[in-house]
Formats: sequence, C-alpha cells, structure tokens
Amino acid sequence: MTLDEMRFLQEALGADYENGNIRLREGEYQYHLAKAIASFQLELSFPDVKEIIKRLYGEEKTNDIQFIRKIQTILKKMEKSNIVRILPKKRPWELQRYTLSGFKFRDSDKNLVILATDQQVKEALSLLHSMMNQGAPTSRLGGIKAKICVLAFIIALSYMTIAWDLVQSVINPIVFIPAFSVAVACSVMLGRMLSRD
Repeated sequence: MTLDEMRFLQEALGADYENGNIRLREGEYQYHLAKAIASFQLELSFPDVKEIIKRLYGEEKTNDIQFIRKIQTILKKMEKSNIVRILPKKRPWELQRYTLSGFKFRDSDKNLVILATDQQVKEALSLLHSMMNQGAPTSRLGGIKAKICVLAFIIALSYMTIAWDLVQSVINPIVFIPAFSVAVACSVMLGRMLSRD
C-alpha cells in the first residue's frame, strides 16, 4: 500500500458525515456499491469495478461488459456526488480503483447513511496505524537509499577520474569530458532525489 493510499484510508476512516448529491437508499445500486467498497476499505484494500461486481453479484457478472459499463457509470455519478473517489492507476492497463470519501453520509434526501459501525472503523484504524508503524513503504525507502549510494559512488569515481586526468602532464579530453559529464548528471539526479525525500 502506497503512502497516498494510506492517506486516503485515514481520511475516510476519520471523516464525519459527508454530504452527497445522490440518494443512498437500501435496495438501490448506489447503496450496494458504497457498502461493497466500504467492506473492501475495512479490509484495507481498494477494489476495482470487477472486484466490486464479483463480491456483489458473483463471478459470472464480471464477464458481462454491458453490466460493467453500467456499474462504472453509476460509480462515476457517485464520484461527482462526493461519495466515491477514483484512485490514480498504478499501471496504465489496470482498472480504476475506488475509495469512499467517508463511511457516514447525508444523502440527497437528507437521510443519514452509515456504512460501517464505530467499532469497525476503530479496528480498521488500528490496523492501518500498525501498518504505518511497521513501515510498509520501507522497501521503497531501501530502494531510494540504494540509488543514493550508487549515485554518490559514481560521482566520487568520476571526480577521482577528473583529478587523475588533471594531474597528468597532458589533459586528455576523451577522459575528462565524459567523466565531467557523468559527474554533473549524477550530481543533478542526486540533488533531485534528496530534495524529494
């Protein structure tokens, strides 16, 4: 789970009543879709449209293209009504994933709709906090540290090559120019990486 996903989950779990411009009445598609997304979020995951359909209507409906489009249209309306958020895709070929903006809503009829009990929200929050404390993104952090070390090593090696070339009686441009270019490029990349983190 990425840091943005953890932030979205934390916002949804901590949100008070959200105002929606759509009706959330039991028995209607919007209500069941919101309930399904809530169940996924309480498990700390974000479903795509096929996962939602599979949970609500079974495996066979995930192959019905017209039904999938119908559900996607409803989810888009729910997004415009501030009920659902569409998460950014990790890869371009993946389906869009969805998250609720909260677990408590005031729908267009001014009815209060609660999709998760306070106990469920507390359990999900404690699970999320334990994930955050464990350092779920540590593998990403380790990769960044490795890149920083590699760039620093390349920069040091390039500077040593430049110094060696300058000490010679005749400066060789075939050695000096590539070493200088590599040192500058790696220094810029290292600076960008360090400024991001």
